[in-house]
Amino acid sequence: MAIEIIHARGHPNILARHKTTFEITKDDEITKRADCIIAVSADKGATDLSHKFKQLAKLPDTQIVLEIIVGEILERIIGRGHPNLTFFNKNDLVGRIGSYTCDRTLMVHADKAAFHLDRDLAKNMRSKDVEIKFKLIAEPMQNEF
Repeated sequence: MAIEIIHARGHPNILARHKTTFEITKDDEITKRADCIIAVSADKGATDLSHKFKQLAKLPDTQIVLEIIVGEILERIIGRGHPNLTFFNKNDLVGRIGSYTCDRTLMVHADKAAFHLDRDLAKNMRSKDVEIKFKLIAEPMQNEF
């Protein structure tokens, strides 16, 4: 198992309306067109994740869990690893409901995208003053015999 903690902030333009992806970015500013972004000013991008996390995430039988913590609100997104994950992007982390991969992809086959997040959580993410904590867990799934 590998665990990563990412600290980020909210932004007034966070809409969390994208139906197939969510994104965490190191960028400080975004426009309303970036409707997949759920946090800005992150202290980690894809390249910043640990070697152990990246190795586990490249296995197709790895479950990747993203816990989003804003104040007292906790939400989980659960996805899978994939052999094509490269983690080369310095700026962003993207979770996808589908199976597409690129240098920003954190997980595939996620059970939620930005659109599916609790609306109170999404509303709280619209404040520049809000701190958003992400706990990222990569763990190989156990085969049951």
